[in-house]
Amino acid sequence: MTTPIALTIAGSDSSGGAGIQADLKTFAALGVYGASVITALTAQNTQGVSGIHQVPAEFVTAQIDAVFADLDIGAVKIGMVAHPPVIDAIAAGLRRWSPKHVVLDPVMVATSGDRLLAAEAVDALRTRLIPLASVITPNLPEAAALLDEPIAHNPAAVEDQGRRLLALGCAAVLIKGGHGDGPESTDYLCTSSGTIALTAKRVATRNTHGTGCSLSSAVAAGLAKGEGMETAVRNAKAWLTAAIAAADRFSVGHGHGPVHHFHKFY
Repeated sequence: MTTPIALTIAGSDSSGGAGIQADLKTFAALGVYGASVITALTAQNTQGVSGIHQVPAEFVTAQIDAVFADLDIGAVKIGMVAHPPVIDAIAAGLRRWSPKHVVLDPVMVATSGDRLLAAEAVDALRTRLIPLASVITPNLPEAAALLDEPIAHNPAAVEDQGRRLLALGCAAVLIKGGHGDGPESTDYLCTSSGTIALTAKRVATRNTHGTGCSLSSAVAAGLAKGEGMETAVRNAKAWLTAAIAAADRFSVGHGHGPVHHFHKFY
């Protein structure tokens, strides 16, 4: 039996709701073995981020090489990459090991509003990592920031931003609509073949910590299991919508609590 394996390259969330911890929970919930490369440590809870400790770029390289030298990685998810030397280390590692699928979540700001990506790292992310990605998964503010323009407020503007993000060199763009308005949350999957709108009922809850991390990890899990891009994205959105809907079963922290990664099990 072949075990599907996904690798997350991201930061650690000490409260367990986002980052590496959310990624590994997502992989496990979806039947995929998870490995990890930690790029940063955060002192963080449901109310905010009080500190970030960067992992040296050379140790990020050591982790990448150790994992790829031994494990058959089916897909890579990249999350928090806070400064340019780490971005360079990851880009070099991807070129060295050539994984089949790379899901890049351009994490810039935490759910609490705290900035996680240094301003000088945005251009490095744009020019060095995005061209290596199978799909990038920005939310509406992140898509705008990558293009250095205002947030899109209608479907035509979102689709236009998606096409221009594709021009940065990635194979697909999934712009997440969770920051939008209205009773439905619509994500837009843009590829060279066109744009597909994926709509789900918006869930009324404050417990949305780690939604972006978890969605990108769910896409990576699907790709690791051999699903096509559209199928992986559709399945990931359906799973995350259910995880958000079940989030109020938890009482974790005093701020934005986590989604319920294991809603299928308890």
